[in-house]
Amino acid sequence: MKLMGKNWFMFVAMSLGTEFAVMSATPVPDGREAGHPCVVTTPSEKSATLKLIEEQDWARKVVEALRQNVDKYAERGEDYLSSRLYMNWKTQAKDVYIRGEWFSHVGEEKAPVPTVMFSGARAAATAYARPGIEERLPYADETQGVYMKNRNLPGQPLEWVRPEKVGTQIESGNIDIMRHTRDAAYLWWLTGEEKYGRMAAKVLDTYLQGIYYRDLPRDLNHGHQQTLVGMTSFEVIHEGIVPLLTECYDFLYTYMERHYADCMPVYAGALKKMADVIVRNGVPHNNWNIIQARFIFAIALVLDENEAYEDGKGREYYFDVVAQDSTLRQWGLKTLADYGFDAGTGIWNECPGYSCNVVNDYTDFVLLFDKYLGRDLTREIPVIEKAVAATPQYCFPNRKIVGFGDTHPGPLRTSYFGSMVKNARRYGKRRQEERFTAMLRCFEPDFAASQDRPRSGGNLMNLYPQEDLTIDTTIAAGDIETYVSPTFYVPKVSWLVQRNGMDAGRSLMYSLNGSEGNHQHANGLSVEFYGKGLTLGPDAGIGQSLYSGLDYLEYYSQFPSHNTVCVDGISSYPVMKSNHAFKLLHSYPQPSTAEERNLASENYFRGVCYTETYFREPESQADQTRLLSIVDTDGGGYYVDIFRSRKHEGGDKMHDYFYHNLGQTMSVTAADGSPLDFAPSEELSFAGAHLYAYSYIYDQQMVQTDKDIRADFTVRPDAGGDDIRMTMWQQGMPGRKIFRALSPETEGLSRDRSMPYKIKGQPTLTYVARQTGEAWTRPFVSVFEPSVSSEGNSVSRVDFVRPEGADDAAGIEVTLKDGRKDFILSATSFDKETGWGKMKARASYACLREKDGRPVRLLLGHGLQFLSEGIEVRSSEPVDVSMERKGGVWYYTASRPCEIKCGGKTKKVKATGCPAKW
Repeated sequence: MKLMGKNWFMFVAMSLGTEFAVMSATPVPDGREAGHPCVVTTPSEKSATLKLIEEQDWARKVVEALRQNVDKYAERGEDYLSSRLYMNWKTQAKDVYIRGEWFSHVGEEKAPVPTVMFSGARAAATAYARPGIEERLPYADETQGVYMKNRNLPGQPLEWVRPEKVGTQIESGNIDIMRHTRDAAYLWWLTGEEKYGRMAAKVLDTYLQGIYYRDLPRDLNHGHQQTLVGMTSFEVIHEGIVPLLTECYDFLYTYMERHYADCMPVYAGALKKMADVIVRNGVPHNNWNIIQARFIFAIALVLDENEAYEDGKGREYYFDVVAQDSTLRQWGLKTLADYGFDAGTGIWNECPGYSCNVVNDYTDFVLLFDKYLGRDLTREIPVIEKAVAATPQYCFPNRKIVGFGDTHPGPLRTSYFGSMVKNARRYGKRRQEERFTAMLRCFEPDFAASQDRPRSGGNLMNLYPQEDLTIDTTIAAGDIETYVSPTFYVPKVSWLVQRNGMDAGRSLMYSLNGSEGNHQHANGLSVEFYGKGLTLGPDAGIGQSLYSGLDYLEYYSQFPSHNTVCVDGISSYPVMKSNHAFKLLHSYPQPSTAEERNLASENYFRGVCYTETYFREPESQADQTRLLSIVDTDGGGYYVDIFRSRKHEGGDKMHDYFYHNLGQTMSVTAADGSPLDFAPSEELSFAGAHLYAYSYIYDQQMVQTDKDIRADFTVRPDAGGDDIRMTMWQQGMPGRKIFRALSPETEGLSRDRSMPYKIKGQPTLTYVARQTGEAWTRPFVSVFEPSVSSEGNSVSRVDFVRPEGADDAAGIEVTLKDGRKDFILSATSFDKETGWGKMKARASYACLREKDGRPVRLLLGHGLQFLSEGIEVRSSEPVDVSMERKGGVWYYTASRPCEIKCGGKTKKVKATGCPAKW
């Protein structure tokens, strides 16, 4: 069999049109050869492998470990492993029936051979565990169910149990056997020892015939599940046995030709059936598509040319399925990229955890196209480079990603940087190599040294790792601040961040998300706050059983698990694939990509930044706005959060402001430190026809008060050292109830072993402010400051004022411990001048800092007018103006032409993004 032929490229060019003909014109890579194996290694590499094993002790140990793992089965006879596959041994069922996400039964019609048993359920959660291979019964009689360990009973006894109760244990059990089979097939190819070939061939023959003669499961509900199901799994993206099957088939190809020649069409037919089902089923518009493409590509690699099969569907056909549009549910890689990546920013339209996986999958395909097709996929799909370069935007200053949607936050993965370096080397793209080497060294400073780790253990891929990457160490590590933006906004995923730097211990950053794209939650205007090395105000996560559990459906995916405002206890909308984005109304600085801000050469990380967003909550038909700001205090900073909410047509019952914080202790007092008379309560509940999510909030204590509030949330590290605290000051209002409570663990961070205390099982500290009636003229006005115990707060006092001139205006006076004062104003319209004392404005947002009674900094955000002692700003159209006094000199930026009066002189200034001297 030839791995590739020139006639294939001619075929594609003629049958698929000019555009793809140009894309496919890259010549076949030199050195690719005929014959099997062709995936993990090639026939000509065999002598080099044997030499490596002879000369390198680590390689010899890998093979010895492989032998030990396989010999314990091979020495028990050629049928030992095959007889322990989960098969329909007795019924030889041709038909399988499911009911939604669970196995139902098999049909009565018999296939000529035992068939592969289908999975028990879509979700993995189960009280049962599969026994080890040695504990499995040979040719187990499936009419009794499956033989599994009951983890709920002492000693975990083995018992017969219905398949639908065992989750995904059936499919994973067969994967386990196929992994040993693949290793045996490799050992036969390497050593020629017959025992390995006989055992591996028996398993492969049993399994592939069992696929060939069994039909696709049928859903008795006639529901959506029918479009997702594979030949062995409820989701085609979980057909994890495919890569092992293809590698086993590849290593054993000549053995099977010699001993099972009559069955070779059956084996190819079985692989093609699996590929066809993956093409036919699944989801085209998200991460599923590219996972499916990986399986299809793996099968294509080991097939013969189209002409070898009566249906004309061989290697070329399935490569084309991956590269080009094919069916309703399997898009080509370019079409998928055009749909899923935001053209302006490069961000994929799913939550961060899934997005980073998709970016990595695309760069894996870059390497696959390089290796097997001799094509540079980054030239065919240019957004790949932009997407890889954009991933640092997900990072908080501690270099861990934000956590909205179905995400488990952790360190930013870096594998795609290395893939882009490899691609650059292959095609001589020096600029690309420099760019991604610098990124790789930024996020992995010890990368070069880490490549020299010895490989050991019985893992076949230790002998054939992906191409080693030895980076060019003359390329310096990049600066993380050049890879991120002060304001970064992606409409396609309804996500926005602002940051005032990337210093892990000092800088602040918030992440605001709506619900646009895939793997999203019902969360309205939801925010995460970072401070002092941690995401102190986190997103709750995905749930104990991922998105298949009741806790996900009722709590983790719903408003009350997020830092947001829920209206009348009913705010919600469809989760997963969601279409409920917010609108960015105003911001300073303006959103930019990292490339744009570098080209502008601006001093972006400034003293004050802000955004204001709008959201129409669909269930309650409520208008909501959230104004968020970061104010620098030299040694740190604080957040301003002003959340307005009201039902569009009135009739407001209540608006609940939810805030969740990490830590073990929470104190809630009046802002002046006096205690509040909290009493046990069950008012946050499903009773009253509210969301089920309210029932997950427990140990509730409630007080009704109009006093200003101070809440302190404290993280006490298990290893000792500084406590980490988030202090919240919130303005009191008439008709307000304050709750301190606990809610389920912050599951999203439960896998992060670097957390300073054990998150798993630890309840989340929860603060709720309930505003009776509307929360528009009585908004939730809050200031948050992260701090560590050895330094204390930079903020010594927060006072809330009711500005003159507008009912819905909000005012805050923040006094810093060094005596400086910040005056903050927010209003919803320019109809009237609002303010108090020395500051008045017609603006969405205004912030003035005084030192020794004199202005030293101001920000006019989306405003027409700002007035204070000695400073005036006027504009005929809304403008963003920033001014700061340094070394006795004023510097300013302006988003459009305006008039400034300062220091006794008045002049009209032009728009400037770079700070200009006054």
